[in-house]
Amino acid sequence: MSIGLVDRTHVHPREVFADALTDRASAVIVAHNHPAGSLEPSPADLEVTRQLKAAGALLGIGLLGYIIFNRTAYFSFLEAGRL
Repeated sequence: MSIGLVDRTHVHPREVFADALTDRASAVIVAHNHPAGSLEPSPADLEVTRQLKAAGALLGIGLLGYIIFNRTAYFSFLEAGRL
């Protein structure tokens, strides 16, 4: 969906949900990597999660999961109770 710099990328709900709308999906799972290694969600990650959840609710497309991963592990917003 998006290719960014080493330390950031711009994510917009319009791009995230474009294919889901075309495919008439009822839900999506979103994932991105943290190449520097830290799995802790950044303030930008938290804001994007809020925006995606709100946009999905408006469109009737659920946000089932949001996962941040690095080379060895992952952080799940759902498992952490933050989705």
